[in-house]
Amino acid sequence: MADHRDFLDISECTREEVLNFLKEASRLKAELKAGRGCDELKGKTLAMVFQKPSVRTRVSFEVGMYQLGGYALYLAPSDIGLGKRESVADIARVLARYNDGIMARVFAHSDVLQLAEHAEVPVINGLSDLLHPCQVMADLLTIKEHKGKAEGVKVAFVGDGNNLCNSWLNAALRLDISLSLAIPEGYEPDGEIFERATGANPNVFLTRAPAEAVEGADIIYTDTWTSMGQETEAEQRRRDFKGYMVDRELVGKAKADVIVMHCLPAHRGEEITDEVIDGPHSVVFDEAENRLHAQKAILVELLK
Repeated sequence: MADHRDFLDISECTREEVLNFLKEASRLKAELKAGRGCDELKGKTLAMVFQKPSVRTRVSFEVGMYQLGGYALYLAPSDIGLGKRESVADIARVLARYNDGIMARVFAHSDVLQLAEHAEVPVINGLSDLLHPCQVMADLLTIKEHKGKAEGVKVAFVGDGNNLCNSWLNAALRLDISLSLAIPEGYEPDGEIFERATGANPNVFLTRAPAEAVEGADIIYTDTWTSMGQETEAEQRRRDFKGYMVDRELVGKAKADVIVMHCLPAHRGEEITDEVIDGPHSVVFDEAENRLHAQKAILVELLK
């Protein structure tokens, strides 16, 4: 097996590695804004395996590879049939023979782990049902830009204990972040990930009261209540998440200079109001842009 590094889970990185990714992302972003070209991945190719469609994941990785001088190959669900038409292990071995790296956006986290186990090139977790580490790296970059630092801040996560919440717990495990979770009963994050984070960071806690979570918060974070693959649960989730909407009243309970974040796509009028997402506290579209810059840093670190 070739010696290489994957990016599957923030908890697999050290604090220094996470901060170095952010430093590299800031550098690459500054160079792009200054109009300076970059060919650090000239001649490199990235296979992008998609089970779930996405605007931001596909565009940011594809554009990012282009800007770095490389090429990204989009593979739709019908192109591969991951684990159905062919085993995940065999697909990993074949793609590694053609490409310098693999990015996968899948349902089962086990598929990402199998790709990484059998591919002799770096594998990036573009999203799984358990984790969304690339998004949180973009979020940390956004916080660094707006708050001057990525550590020593209080993040209030309001909503579903989903893959994004799990990745925020992993970030709090590695960085000095106060993380308060406001999540209704029955929608808690992964138990093992939560226990590991709370065991290492005393400033991580869970409450059922959004107002309690956002008190003193520098950042309010929310995500859709119904993720892809959960459409049949939508009506039940709307009932269960009643009172968890990020609206002007909730934002008013945080710090005066609080920023509001959402990874998109947003169900406006459900987990967040138009008034907030389009309002002065919102950094949602800065955050969306930073997917590009954070992922370019990951690509450079893994593929260069």
